[in-house]
Amino acid sequence: MAERLLDSDEPADDGAHGGSAPAWTAFGDLMAGVLGAFVLLLGAALVGQLDLANKLEAEVQQRQAEQQRREALERALAGPLADGRITLVEGRIGISGSVLFATGSARLHPDGLALLRQLAGPLTTYLAQRDEVLMVSGFTDDRPIARDGGVAYADNWELSAQRALTVTRTLMAEGLPADTVFAAAFGPQQPVAGNDSAEGRALNRRVEIAPTPRPRQPAASAAPAASR
Repeated sequence: MAERLLDSDEPADDGAHGGSAPAWTAFGDLMAGVLGAFVLLLGAALVGQLDLANKLEAEVQQRQAEQQRREALERALAGPLADGRITLVEGRIGISGSVLFATGSARLHPDGLALLRQLAGPLTTYLAQRDEVLMVSGFTDDRPIARDGGVAYADNWELSAQRALTVTRTLMAEGLPADTVFAAAFGPQQPVAGNDSAEGRALNRRVEIAPTPRPRQPAASAAPAASR
């Protein structure tokens, strides 16, 4: 009787153990999957934070370099800045057109020539310490060119171009290397004041000198294949 009861209990015990094993295995697989997904998400978050930190650091360094560049330019041009003959805004040197030229002319005043001679030395020293070049830009007001027997230009674009070239050539004659300066013309575009008053038009007639990064030389092309 005892043997029959023992025999009848054994299959029940085996069945209970056999059914629990797959459940624990499935639970373990689920937890491993959850842990793996968490590790992947954590890794992605850390990579994202590291990339953001690197970008922020690069931006801070860029701003610091820009601030240092402006401070160096201010030190180089301390004299002309102090007496008000030039302005320095956002790294751009501004010279009133009336300081350099007569109205409608691209011929330098004697005072304008003296000012450019004073600027040439500090600008040459500044450029020698940096991988930059100078862009000399000419601007005018929006009034049509007067044709009264003097030197006539086709329009304000031509006048602004000639004025920029005059300043550029003068700076080169005073020692600025030719590969560190170039001229640009904007005519009546990009005014800094309204053209509806004499004061505003006087502000718009100007020349700006701005340091810019030196253009990168294109990579040397591959040598041509040898002829057969």
